[in-house]
Amino acid sequence: MRTEQKSVKDCIDEHHSACRVCGAPATRFFLNVEGLDYHRCDRCEATVLDPAQWLSAETEYAHYLNHENNVADTAYRRFLSRLVDPLLENLAAGREGLDYGCGPGPALAHMLSEAGHSVSLFDPFFFPDQALLGRWYDFITCTEAIEHFHHPAEDFARFERMLRPGGWLAIMTSFQGDDDHFAGWYYRRDPTHVIFYREETLRHIARSFGWSCKFPVKDVALMQKPLE
Repeated sequence: MRTEQKSVKDCIDEHHSACRVCGAPATRFFLNVEGLDYHRCDRCEATVLDPAQWLSAETEYAHYLNHENNVADTAYRRFLSRLVDPLLENLAAGREGLDYGCGPGPALAHMLSEAGHSVSLFDPFFFPDQALLGRWYDFITCTEAIEHFHHPAEDFARFERMLRPGGWLAIMTSFQGDDDHFAGWYYRRDPTHVIFYREETLRHIARSFGWSCKFPVKDVALMQKPLE
């Protein structure tokens, strides 16, 4: 796999936009992989694919149509249980939640409904009911979704507004590992994945809102908005 490092002069001359995750005033060039440019935020440690190289909305939508999220698939349910199980341990009975970025097959919401919770669905392509974004929830789930966000700072600020005091934000994404493995990382190769997070990235986001943050299992984060 071809990778390139730019010279110091190239990095100085190149325009760097603000971090889309934490709002830091600038990011720096990190790596070029097969013609794709990735930038790094030194404040929150997020890695961002150059927005000029993101897919069009039409191509992105076509890619999502190939996803198979069958709630009857035992292996898929086992995968989702890595988030569902620790979240359920922290929820009282009969809570109201939102599956944000649920995709075409909302299997996660089905599993939470089986446990006695009410779950609404929002996805900009498949369940685009904007009215749901003006309500309050006891929990919000984002399973394999935040890596697709084009404006994550805005999305996390929206979660802050929508969560009731004491509410939970449950996230599943594949966290970045060593930089030496980034070029060959399977998660990077998905063309709809445009922002990549470390655990520290999510800790930074949680601190910015005054939320607690814990990682019950690999690639899962639970954040809680404090009680007022």
